[in-house]
Amino acid sequence: MALSRVVGPLLGVRPRRVDPGGGGAPRVPHPASAVVVGGGIAGMSAAVVLAERGVRVTVLEAAATLGGRLGAWPETLADGVQQVEHGFHAFFRQYYNWRSVLRRIDPGLGFLRPVPGYPILSARWPTEEFGDLPAAPPLNLLALLARSPSLRLRDLRGMDRNAALPLLSYHPVRTYAELDETTADELLDSLRLPDRARAMLFEVFSHSFFNHEAEMSAAEMVAQFHFYLLGNGEGLAFDAPDEDYATAIWTPLTRHVERHGGRVVTGAAATAVHRAGDGWRVVTGDGTAYDARHVVLAVDPPALAALVGASAELAEHAPRLVARMPAFGTPGPPYAVARYWLDGDVRPDRAVFSGVSRQPTLDSVTLYHRLEREPRHWAQRTGGSVLELHAYACEPGVPATELAERMRAELTTLWPEVAGLRVRQLSTRVAAQAPAFPPGSSAWRPGVRTDADGLYLAGDGIAAGFPSALMERSAATGVIAANHILRAEGGAAEPVHSVRPRGLLAKRD
Repeated sequence: MALSRVVGPLLGVRPRRVDPGGGGAPRVPHPASAVVVGGGIAGMSAAVVLAERGVRVTVLEAAATLGGRLGAWPETLADGVQQVEHGFHAFFRQYYNWRSVLRRIDPGLGFLRPVPGYPILSARWPTEEFGDLPAAPPLNLLALLARSPSLRLRDLRGMDRNAALPLLSYHPVRTYAELDETTADELLDSLRLPDRARAMLFEVFSHSFFNHEAEMSAAEMVAQFHFYLLGNGEGLAFDAPDEDYATAIWTPLTRHVERHGGRVVTGAAATAVHRAGDGWRVVTGDGTAYDARHVVLAVDPPALAALVGASAELAEHAPRLVARMPAFGTPGPPYAVARYWLDGDVRPDRAVFSGVSRQPTLDSVTLYHRLEREPRHWAQRTGGSVLELHAYACEPGVPATELAERMRAELTTLWPEVAGLRVRQLSTRVAAQAPAFPPGSSAWRPGVRTDADGLYLAGDGIAAGFPSALMERSAATGVIAANHILRAEGGAAEPVHSVRPRGLLAKRD
């Protein structure tokens, strides 16, 4: 047994229950209804739990397909149709709540496959590997410091150790009180790190949250450093589906909700939310009205702000929610995804997924023909390859095709063989839907429960009250929203788990 698996539980890095669940009937004891606006991770997580407990739930998704930023849809190629996606997502093993939802459709999570390695590429420095660190803290941090050429002993002596303490001392209240008005950039400056260490160890990490360091709260960066590295016993290892997201996740989850009496309606864009008696009415673009006692708004920040702004009655029933929307509805910088079908392959030793440091646009590259079944079969049939390039926080106002070509040109400096591969087809898009985490945002970031009875929020920009991020925060807030509804209706709540709630050096309350 690996040493980290032995010491992990001793150091308190087992999953923690932040909501024990239970407390009511296995199914709600009387008729109850809910409308969930948004069919991404947050909305479908809420719908799964509600439907299982007997709540009559309807999911309304504006797009033709489910998933939000984890969505997938068919795209026609010159030689057939393939599913394409909004970008690669790493299913980290401390995504306890999201994995719990996914176990409804596959108890053993057999559709997830380990993604070997976690290399960080740079044109200036040799590649560094983060995928084989010990799982449990502090062994993972010690191994990183001992092994990384980016941070030597002499560099540690030159660091400002007092400035580094917040990284090891995460506290769900004090960290935000002390650091939320500071930018992540300012915190990194204060560490006095060598430029190489900053680029390879921290900047790649912060970009993964679709924010620039100069525009991101230092408290949020510390919270994510804790969630991904120092607060869990799972390490930085992650998995990914071996099928496209529609096949592996959204079709089976839809069937699961429907088997439990729920409905999932796509192409139904909510345009307004009204008070209706002691419940709510959600109106969609075609004029259809959906009435329910409870509503969960599980859409991205710009869509949430637009929906709240179009719902005039909320100014009376949820004034605090309305007041927070102008700031919350401003998303983070645009992100770009480009999937290339090429006429040849890259070197066989290239990693399935690689992070990228200090390129102007490119943040990651994924070899989909070595990851998912459909691209793999296409590559075997044609002798080609399928590469997906991702910019997590790119320059606004630049067309998607231009961003795609910038990323491909930048990749050729890292993997020269790409320059000799002809492009057979390109699918590219740019969007700005990810939440922003600017300095000071914890003061106005909304939580799951709003100031209107029966109206809840969920998503990766919603405050959860415990360490979480990205897909896991979406799933966790979706389950928490469902739990509020279940408790109000006499049903048993779903347990909610998180990582260790405080950092290794955090002071006791």
